[in-house]
Amino acid sequence: MRSLWLERFVRCFFFLCALGAVIVTIGIVVSLIGEAFRFFARVSLFDFLFGLTWAPRVLPTGEAVGFGAIPLFTGTALITLIAMLIAIPCGTMVAIYLSEYAPTKIRQTVKPLLEILAGIPTLVYGFFAATTLAPLLRNIAETFHLTIASESAINAGLVMGIMILPYMTSLCEDALHRLPLSLREGSMGLGATSSETIMRVLLPAAFPNLMAAFLLSLSRAIGETMIVVMAAGLAANLSFNPLQAVTTVTVQIVNLLTGDQEFDNAKTLAAFGLGFVLFILTLILNILALYGIKKYKRIHG
Repeated sequence: MRSLWLERFVRCFFFLCALGAVIVTIGIVVSLIGEAFRFFARVSLFDFLFGLTWAPRVLPTGEAVGFGAIPLFTGTALITLIAMLIAIPCGTMVAIYLSEYAPTKIRQTVKPLLEILAGIPTLVYGFFAATTLAPLLRNIAETFHLTIASESAINAGLVMGIMILPYMTSLCEDALHRLPLSLREGSMGLGATSSETIMRVLLPAAFPNLMAAFLLSLSRAIGETMIVVMAAGLAANLSFNPLQAVTTVTVQIVNLLTGDQEFDNAKTLAAFGLGFVLFILTLILNILALYGIKKYKRIHG
């Protein structure tokens, strides 16, 4: 009888924990949507999404101008693209080596070190970008007679890619290492080489988990703030040139909410508008990825 009551208590406790997580999530989304609608009641959604100038201000007449977010979206996309071009191929190749080629002692040593690197505060990476990488990039640019800003998209993207690399590697290595040994043995038994087994058997089998790792790394890159502030700056320039200074959505959200702000001001509410758009874009990416993973499993399952 006692064990039955204990079982019911544990079950109710876990249910309340799950319910609390759902309620908190719904509360966050509702509050974000509510404040975003207040902002879009003052600033046209079309002007916000397709405006080419980000210099938010409220005129004495009460008109809100300069809320074009295209420079923020392009800056976010540019820095994230540079970071993922480094993290995805390098992280996947390191993961393949650790899972399939590295001796056990090397794997047991390198894997914990990678997990430690994944926990380094982003502020440290920001200092590295500002004090070490920025002068190095400037010297390289001068060698090729190029002009690079002291705070540039390539500087932030490279450091962000380095920051994500251990995280990406650890997730991909776990995805490959957990595959059944029978897949490797069956492929080898049919005469395939190690590289053929990896490319034609292991990577396709681990594709759903690898895609999840890519998405988690992408989300972390999109949401990064400190590295962008220290390496790319706050200038909202509409540019696809990685050698120029740009900024991102998350940096501007922090900038808009810094200090004593009135939440009835369109400039402050713009942070919720940016957060709402970022939330929708991230949600769409996750839905598309989940759809692709399910379709892949259905075809190859």
